Amino acid sequence: MKKLLITAALIFFSFSVICAEEIKFSADSMTGTAGSKTDTTVLSGEASVQTDSMEIKADSIELSGEDFRYITAEGNVSGSLTESQMDFTCGKLTYDRKTEIARLEDSVHLVDKANDVTANAQFIEYNQKKETAVMQIEITLKQKDNTCTSAFAIYKKSEQLLEMSGNPKIIQGEDSFRAQEITLNLDSQEITLDGRVRGTVTDSKKEKKEETLSPEETQTQETTGNPENPGTPPDEEPQNNMNGGQ
Repeated sequence: MKKLLITAALIFFSFSVICAEEIKFSADSMTGTAGSKTDTTVLSGEASVQTDSMEIKADSIELSGEDFRYITAEGNVSGSLTESQMDFTCGKLTYDRKTEIARLEDSVHLVDKANDVTANAQFIEYNQKKETAVMQIEITLKQKDNTCTSAFAIYKKSEQLLEMSGNPKIIQGEDSFRAQEITLNLDSQEITLDGRVRGTVTDSKKEKKEETLSPEETQTQETTGNPENPGTPPDEEPQNNMNGGQ
């Protein structure tokens, strides 16, 4: 087993692995071991790794496994899934370059830039091949006028479908919907509720409407004056002829 220790103000390096994917990385310091079947490299201090499908920045990043198959990042993790156009921040991330599955933990914030969808959860597993995000614990997903909350959810990016369970709730403007299971089509905004359905909706017909006069109506009101005696100036009382015209 060969040991490697490199410390510098900044390290920038790139290499190609057997699967022909180039990995670029940089950090303040690097330690590692290399063997015939396993390789391990730890990047510390403003660490960053870039592959064909992902960019990651963190306090520390570990590359391990054969051909550096696994990437583990911890501390102020941020980056993007470039193929899926997804940005993220979290406390910890693990990524399998072979299966293209990323697991994000600890205050996860995920943004689907292409569809203007944002999601927060404590755990999100994203499969790049299937374009599917499995979310768990304290989930809040926002899109257009929708605010969706639940304990468990599956976001299908390519189909623009959100499936929720675990006390799910959707708020659309002033309307709210609850059920045991909820499916939301993010394109059509169609909601499917199943099991113990309940909610509230606002009847727009009962809302108070403010009456607005058109410019023509305003001009007419100003020229007619007293509504009981058209043609009389607004503040002038009509005079009664008490003397019979004398």
